[in-house]
Amino acid sequence: MALKFQKKQHISKEAEIPTASLADIVFLLLIFFLVTTSMNPDKGLGLTLPPPGEEVKLTKDRVLSVYINAKGEILIGEEVISPDAVREKVKKRLRENPELVVSLVTDANAKYDSMVNVLDEIKLAFGDLKEENPDFKERISLATPVF
Repeated sequence: MALKFQKKQHISKEAEIPTASLADIVFLLLIFFLVTTSMNPDKGLGLTLPPPGEEVKLTKDRVLSVYINAKGEILIGEEVISPDAVREKVKKRLRENPELVVSLVTDANAKYDSMVNVLDEIKLAFGDLKEENPDFKERISLATPVF
């Protein structure tokens, strides 16, 4: 009788990573980042508003309306103009009527940067006129005028 030797089968077990405490670690990391992260609120544009005073009735001939539509086109009256022409157009109208109030109205779907660019051009127009005449007063409205 011959002895038979059987080879032992080695069943290899893969190493397991214990995941029982994984949820606890993730939760602690989440709490850590929630506590340590600081949220800075967006402050928007820093505009200096005039002090409250008496209400002044405006007539249409005293208001220069600059409108930015949803396509980003800039309109002064019915005329579509380029962003580069805003400053000269506003300066020309302000020289004709120094009491003119510039009203900037923007469509709700217009891009924010187009409004900022036009507002900058209007402010530069007022700045140019103030250099020419130091007594010149800036009058810009971001509200829709009511006549």
